[in-house]
Amino acid sequence: MSTATGERAERAEPARPAATQQPSTWARERLGTLKELLDKPLATYYLILGCSLLLLALGLMMVLSASSIEAMQETGNPFYWFIKQSLSAAVGLPIMWFFTQLPYRFFRWMGYPLMALSIIALVLVLFIGSSELGAQRWIYFGPFTVQPSEPAKLGLALWGADLLARRVRKGRIEWRQMLIPLLPGTAILAILVMLGSDLGTTLVLFLIFLALLWVVGAPVKLFGGILSLAVLAAVIMITVEPYRLARVGAFLDPWADAQGAGYQAVQGQIAMGSGGWFGLGLGSSRQKWDWLPHGESDFIFAILGEELGLMGTLLVVALFGLLGYAGLRVASRVNDAFVRLVSVAVVAWVVGQAIVNMGAVLGVLPITGIPLPLVSYGGSALLPTLAALGMLLSFAKREPGAREALAARGPGPAVRALSWLGLGGMTRGRGRR
Repeated sequence: MSTATGERAERAEPARPAATQQPSTWARERLGTLKELLDKPLATYYLILGCSLLLLALGLMMVLSASSIEAMQETGNPFYWFIKQSLSAAVGLPIMWFFTQLPYRFFRWMGYPLMALSIIALVLVLFIGSSELGAQRWIYFGPFTVQPSEPAKLGLALWGADLLARRVRKGRIEWRQMLIPLLPGTAILAILVMLGSDLGTTLVLFLIFLALLWVVGAPVKLFGGILSLAVLAAVIMITVEPYRLARVGAFLDPWADAQGAGYQAVQGQIAMGSGGWFGLGLGSSRQKWDWLPHGESDFIFAILGEELGLMGTLLVVALFGLLGYAGLRVASRVNDAFVRLVSVAVVAWVVGQAIVNMGAVLGVLPITGIPLPLVSYGGSALLPTLAALGMLLSFAKREPGAREALAARGPGPAVRALSWLGLGGMTRGRGRR
């Protein structure tokens, strides 16, 4: 080959990487498009709404699948628990929508009566509550069941956020002002919940408490002291109850007692392992045929993994991750101490509870008996969760540019429905105010 030909070949070499750069260019374009979408004023609002509705729809579908066999055996109607959960969702969605319309000042006021009612209800459950599976958590009103510890989570988040927000408004607060009366109030709720043998809800209350302290800027030493006391209290509570000791042993090695204390954990792992990449198919679970206890509630994530596979479980994890991101985005974009505090507290509650539930099913955390938010069966847990998410939607509408975007979008379906009934003047009057 001549020297001229070799020079031409060398000059032609650098043209090849242009094709290899195309995927990276495509990725940058996609990231740019995603950034543009997230920069829109109502991006957070639609993230919260979309993730919440998708998780709720997925939950209803999985409750139907997971509960049908047991419901048929116990009631003769395979749709029994699905219908009850659907009715709870039918009540919860209007509550969620109603909370999106409320001003944030209402939420500041709401925390105090809700906290007081939660304490009263938790005291009542110790005397008139029903005990099931070693825990006394429920009060029955005819066909309806109330679990007071669920609204207590919302009450603590609202009450604690308003307490700290008032102190922050007056300037920098010392650690004593952070803890009093927040710590005694949290302790009262936690003790009452623990008297009903509900360690899982106690953990969620503790997560809300820590989230509030973290946002307000509590020193690391304070966190260390509180965590040390919490660990000591947990050790004491575990050692005084034999069934909790058995659960710890089952967590460390569930297969050592696969027919006893480790039975539920083992069956949950079998369900998860049977799903593979894409699952056995919706409704095709084998574990729901009297093998996995509480497959419609505490261990619904295992049934989901068995029927929808790894892809289904990753979808649920992604939805909770996006929901947590959207909640923290509200906290960072709205310039109000109360909104910031309560938004982070709600994220710690919902996402933290989801992590604890999924971790227990996967065997990386002990079984605590708390449901997967929005997915598991249980109206007492679903209604406060939807109310809290409606509150986040209300806060998301306070983001910069969100009100203008909502006004430019025009009247929503509720306003249009009122106008069809001849009540449009009421909505126009409220808009002028």
